[in-house]
Amino acid sequence: MLHNRRLILAHFWLAFAVFAAALLLGAWQMYVRSPLSPWISNPEWYYRSLTAHGTVMGYVFPTLVAMAFGYAISEASLKQNLVGLRWAWAGFWLIAIGAIVAMIPVALGLASVLYTFYPPLIGSPFYYLGVVMVVVGSWIWVVLMSINLRVWKRANPGAPVPLPMFANVAGSYLWAWTAVGAALELLLQIIPVAIGFKSTIDAGLARVFFSWTLHAIVYFWLMPTYIAYYTIVPRAIGGRIYSDTMARISFILFLVVAMPIGIHHAFADPQVGAGFKFVHSAFTALVALPTLLTVFTICASVEIAARARGGRGAFGWLAVLPWRNPMMLAVTFSFIMLGFGGAGGLINMSYQLDATIHNTQWITGHFHLIFGGAIVIMYFAIAYDLWPHLTGRPVVSLALVRLQLWLWFIGMIVTTFPWHYVGILGMPRRMSFFDYTDPALANEAISVVLSAIGGFILVASGVLFIVILVKTQFAAPRPTEDYRFAVAVHPPATVPVALNSYGLWIALMIGLTITNYGYPILQLAVRDDTSVPAVYVGER
Repeated sequence: MLHNRRLILAHFWLAFAVFAAALLLGAWQMYVRSPLSPWISNPEWYYRSLTAHGTVMGYVFPTLVAMAFGYAISEASLKQNLVGLRWAWAGFWLIAIGAIVAMIPVALGLASVLYTFYPPLIGSPFYYLGVVMVVVGSWIWVVLMSINLRVWKRANPGAPVPLPMFANVAGSYLWAWTAVGAALELLLQIIPVAIGFKSTIDAGLARVFFSWTLHAIVYFWLMPTYIAYYTIVPRAIGGRIYSDTMARISFILFLVVAMPIGIHHAFADPQVGAGFKFVHSAFTALVALPTLLTVFTICASVEIAARARGGRGAFGWLAVLPWRNPMMLAVTFSFIMLGFGGAGGLINMSYQLDATIHNTQWITGHFHLIFGGAIVIMYFAIAYDLWPHLTGRPVVSLALVRLQLWLWFIGMIVTTFPWHYVGILGMPRRMSFFDYTDPALANEAISVVLSAIGGFILVASGVLFIVILVKTQFAAPRPTEDYRFAVAVHPPATVPVALNSYGLWIALMIGLTITNYGYPILQLAVRDDTSVPAVYVGER
């Protein structure tokens, strides 16, 4: 039973509202950079849009989805009222106000620094203050998830923590520690310059701080998706989880190895030595392990559902899967995009191969395929699965849901595959204009047009998604059963302490982070010759 439906719906609706706005901005960016559009004459408009799009999609939207889903998981899996309701609302309003505070200077052209900040570029201090408010609001959620789990453990001593809550809390701890890097960059490097205490900044040290956050944040974005893989998909298609133990190990691995990998984004930066770049590259390869475990476990779980439906033979069971079930479609599309995006990630993690696509449109295609593709399509699935229980009304049309998912999948493929191609050709990212009449660029024009068309398809899918949720919100009410999660083929009566708690894994997470970031940070921090003049954005 979901007791605090208003709280959960508020988070979801704000998430999807800002998502819709950011989606429109993204489509506009693709259009104005393509041969379809005349030159906008002022590149500043492009970078304002890019900063707003990245900030919303990187910080606000996935954080709100994780919080909404996390509150639902806490109530439904622990079967207890949420502890700390007023604090939960406080976190929500901090994020809502923080997003507004951050976006106002962006809209005014005072903070076109992109969501990765890019020092020595310095924007309005209000932009950074807004981002800090979003992070602090999310940290309230982290604390509440830990408190609610502790309350449940006291009432159920020795009992296995329900898998959804175990994964949810692991994701919250990952986010809490991941965000520390960006917080240190803002508090120690950027904000003192933005408010005028300093006029120089150590851009190299700031980039190392941000690399702490830059890649691990992706796994925070992934956590709701992976929770849905394990705990929603098998139930939705009539099956069971193949292995509760493998699921727990997957989330533990994310907690441990997702952190010390960010410096692979700084292969071209001279501030970090080759040794640490190699170590981070190796850990980036290790992070594939929880994904491979997940792919195996979910495929096995899907096969269990198919065998229960009468599937026979080595491959005959595939034919009896419920392909018209939106959850089956969503997980299939997500796995396909995760596969292509993950394969691209193997290029990014290799020092030698990364040099060929560094700072090109390949990178844009890679992370949009992972986040916008594999992750966001499961955010849609989570919303569709929860909406009847949050509103007391059935989803209005499964046919529309299927169409929306197909459009998103097609749009994301059409958008990102050409980006990979032009990236190989050397097209740089973050550029506001290309002259396609230049013979050197003419052969890239058709690929850029295709990406713009893909953006329009994504907008159509996003609009349809909002329409479905709104129509469901105002449909005729219908009684619903209590919300439940998938159970394992062999539900565990007991679980080893190591798979039922976080102490060891948090210690490893923190230890590996300090080991892999401590020396590069200290090495730069003690130098007095690495700072450069700040470059202020907008009129001062």
